[in-house]
Amino acid sequence: MAIIMEIKKIDAYFSVCKVEDYSLVHLESEFCFIGKTEEEKSLVCVTGEVPDNTTERDDGWKAFRIQGVLDFSLIGILSKISTLLAENQIGIFAISTYNTDYILTKKESYTKALTLLSEAGYAIV
Repeated sequence: MAIIMEIKKIDAYFSVCKVEDYSLVHLESEFCFIGKTEEEKSLVCVTGEVPDNTTERDDGWKAFRIQGVLDFSLIGILSKISTLLAENQIGIFAISTYNTDYILTKKESYTKALTLLSEAGYAIV
């Protein structure tokens, strides 16, 4: 018997940003994803919480997450979702955390993405 994966809708709009530093980021926010390399400091946050020291930003993202804690031995979960959406011309911005994966799509594609996932057997909650 196949396990039905649950997709949890997140009721917020997100922005993908580049910031000068993380000093103005609300690290205690419900959703705050940071990534740092030798080239940049990135931030994904709720649009209303974009810090003043943002140097570039892209607004208009909606998000959902794969519900539950995903074991590291599970293979292909994000790949299956991203392939389904790509085949339907829906771009994504994926974020992985220790527990699970978050997938952002532009707000114009969000409802279509959830419909496609539902039709593919994912439970939307």
